[in-house]
Amino acid sequence: MSDEIEFTLVMDDFNDSKKTNILEYLEQQELNVHYHCRDGFCGACRTPLVSGDIHYHKEPLAFIRSGEFLPCCSTPKTNLKITAKQNSK
Repeated sequence: MSDEIEFTLVMDDFNDSKKTNILEYLEQQELNVHYHCRDGFCGACRTPLVSGDIHYHKEPLAFIRSGEFLPCCSTPKTNLKITAKQNSK
């Protein structure tokens, strides 16, 4: 059984959360995103973006494949649909 889920991030919920990036918001939702630098340098937090648009605060240095984004240094421009993992309880 896979622990991956498709998660919809609603932009209004993100804005209400007062989080500064998508990674912080996903952690608040108890979703597991592997990370190291939290600044777009390493690429460890690469996450599949199923649909929607994001904005980078500054252009990340890490390699990003088509269909992926870095939640550590981005905010949503629209509602997003992503693939993520739920934290184990």
